[in-house]
Amino acid sequence: MDFFTLIESRYSVRAYSDRPVEDEKVELVLRAARLAPTAANFQPFRLVVVRTRGREAELRRLYHRKWFSEAPVVIGMCSVPSEAWTRRDGKNYADVDAAIAMDHLILAASALGLGTCWVAAFDPDVARSILKLPDGVEPLAFTPLGYPADEPSDKVRKPLADLVLGS
Repeated sequence: MDFFTLIESRYSVRAYSDRPVEDEKVELVLRAARLAPTAANFQPFRLVVVRTRGREAELRRLYHRKWFSEAPVVIGMCSVPSEAWTRRDGKNYADVDAAIAMDHLILAASALGLGTCWVAAFDPDVARSILKLPDGVEPLAFTPLGYPADEPSDKVRKPLADLVLGS
């Protein structure tokens, strides 16, 4: 699939089949995250892979929507600010770098026929507790990972002219 077809067809999946995700595909999406560009190539992020079977109730504490834990896998993206490049004005790039890596993961999943949905509306304290994250590792976003059991709806986006500044 060509890149522009991929980004036009990718959508936020909110219903998942119970079909297991092959270990090889999980590894490929993790590798895509690893290959993402990061400031000074510091890679200040960690990935957490959670197999959902038997952990559905626990994951619903993290994010309450049923579809979140009905996917066979949930992947968490965490940033590690102490490992990130920092600009002269003090801007730490950990969250930016982790977001780029998450986007690579999500696009790779879509290219493999898998569905994802970027979830940021979670309780970080619950995430730290459930995932037993070490100090300094900050949960940034989560996505279910599985085979879609829904259909995409029309994408609504602002006109390009509203997003481009300058000349």
